[in-house]
Order: sequence, then structure tokens, then C-alpha cells
Amino acid sequence: MSEIRLVVYGAEEKCASCINLPTAYETKEWLEAALSRKYEQENVKVDYVDIHGSYGDEHQSYVNAILEDEYFYPLIVFNDEVVGEGNPRLKTIYEKIEASR
Repeated sequence: MSEIRLVVYGAEEKCASCINLPTAYETKEWLEAALSRKYEQENVKVDYVDIHGSYGDEHQSYVNAILEDEYFYPLIVFNDEVVGEGNPRLKTIYEKIEASR
């Protein structure tokens, strides 16, 4: 069984340009549910990193990029590649996962 692992970066409050969108944590839950349905035979793991909380050094560059307004959050990363930000598109994420196989 293979593993699909993504990281969702964000904060409890919504970003200024994402007023009508779900929070980053809600996006993490939605993404995890959608991926688990599509890839039910695989181990799907979606981690959430709060940009204002504690996190490991491996997340520092993405957190800094968000805090410096290089990216909107929620920011979704798969295999160290940004696959979505702000209002992520599930189709794009699926395409990146399929391309990595």
C-alpha cells in the first residue's frame, strides 16, 4: 500500500482575501476526506501546520513565505511542491498525485 501525504499550512483566522472560504483547518479536513474517498486503498495523510503555532524546521520556509505574503493560505504542499493556495482546486491536486505515481 502506498502513502499519499500532503501538508496544509494556515492559521485559525482566515486570510484577508479568503473571507468566504473555509479556514485552513477546515480545508485540511475536506481534503483528507476527498482524498480518502478517491484513494481508499492507500494510506492518505494530510497534516496541518499552524503558521502562528509551533512547527518543525522542515516547515520554516513555507511558513516564512506565507508570513511574507508570497503565498495565500491555506497553502497545500505535496512532495515539497505547492499544489494549491487560497482556494485550492481538487482537480489540480489529483493531477499532481497521479503524475507522481
